[in-house]
Amino acid sequence: MSFINYSSREINCKLVYYGPGLGGKTTNLQFIYAKTSPEAKGKMISLATETERTLFFDFLPLSLGEIRGFKTRFHLYTVPGQVFYDASRKLILKGVDGVVFVADSQVERMEANIESMENLRQNLIEQGYNLDKLPFIIQYNKRDLPNIASVAELHGQLNPTNVLEFEARATTGVGVFETLKAIARAVLTELRRGSGG
Repeated sequence: MSFINYSSREINCKLVYYGPGLGGKTTNLQFIYAKTSPEAKGKMISLATETERTLFFDFLPLSLGEIRGFKTRFHLYTVPGQVFYDASRKLILKGVDGVVFVADSQVERMEANIESMENLRQNLIEQGYNLDKLPFIIQYNKRDLPNIASVAELHGQLNPTNVLEFEARATTGVGVFETLKAIARAVLTELRRGSGG
């Protein structure tokens, strides 16, 4: 959960982008990083494995306001998509404040989306979290490709609890900041509720 740095007067929150391999998690973070002003962001760290990278960076979105005089710094992470890297995924979910599930809209990726969503729920349970009680948003990525499932189909398979969902094309940035703002707001709402103001 979020931790408070009293010397810098910052509340640090962890957002994790989760989803199947090659679904667009990394592309989301790269787009956000590229469009965030240099003074508002830390260095992007990339931990590479043979088949996939885990990305991480932190930034301070000043537009979101303060909580009791503290600025909010968000730490954004991606997880490796392949099931092979399950231990890494569990580790990255430790201390999570909000989750964005990046679904691949391509019809042939539906099974991978469902498997990844079940894996997310299971890994959170093992960490003592319940996905239904965490700030959680779904992004349907790759909406610009020809062979895609309808939003209704994706919703039916992946969003039984009706959390906020966004359509996106992460390569061009469509829906990327809308998704980020929505998860950041959800986390801040949760923090304000917890702090009583």
